[in-house]
Amino acid sequence: LPEVLKRLTEYQQGLVLVAGPANCGKTTTLAVLLDMINANRSDHIITIERPIEYVHTPKQCHVTQREVGTNTDSFASALRSALRQDPDVLMVGELTDLETLSMAIRASETGHLVFGTLHTTSAARTVNRILDAFPIAQQTQIRIMLSESLRGVISQHLIPRKDGTGVALAMEILLVTSGVAALLRDNKALQIPSIIQTSRKMGMCLMDDSLLDLVKAGVIDGSVASRYAENKENFTGAKGTPSASAGSSLRSAPSDTDKKRRSSLY
Repeated sequence: LPEVLKRLTEYQQGLVLVAGPANCGKTTTLAVLLDMINANRSDHIITIERPIEYVHTPKQCHVTQREVGTNTDSFASALRSALRQDPDVLMVGELTDLETLSMAIRASETGHLVFGTLHTTSAARTVNRILDAFPIAQQTQIRIMLSESLRGVISQHLIPRKDGTGVALAMEILLVTSGVAALLRDNKALQIPSIIQTSRKMGMCLMDDSLLDLVKAGVIDGSVASRYAENKENFTGAKGTPSASAGSSLRSAPSDTDKKRRSSLY
């Protein structure tokens, strides 16, 4: 797990989003982040999932896991119930409907650290997807709320390894700085990639840069990387040279987190 992402587990309140297509490892990324909180804080964590894929054994935290379809009828009803139990940290497996999304944003403003997922492929698209979910009359208010509560967006893909031994993780990372917050308030989410590109020293990373790092390290092939890239021409003729693996530790489950696998992410 990139060290910079540890910062996202240290906030007392706010919204952290993990984005990507189906079967790209979002659940694993969330499990790692929650495991860090479980090991280092004394909080009440409530997760709402469909299905539960990782069973978190309590360490420093009290952990409550609820499964939609088994313990509750919907994400919205589960989140509404969870907020009455005084949680510190919430993980909502799917932010797919307006009611759930709205409650998650409001919870992130009222003393809760909220993690959630969306099926988007970049930080900018994630922000725009959230805004588009709301009626036009509410979008200005939601932009202001996001500018104050959003802490970071992780967008990821799993890329077949060049040697055929599995997959490697490519990850776009947005950390919300004052500059990013200003873009959110001013409805300029399309400028987010420019902020990410100029902020690599802070730990931010564009998807294309993450892909290119893997190509240069010889982990993935350039032609394969181009399928996931925003600017495909950057990968024309990019083949990379064999070197030490640049794959991410996210391909493995947290060492102290039991897996309850219903289907394989990888």
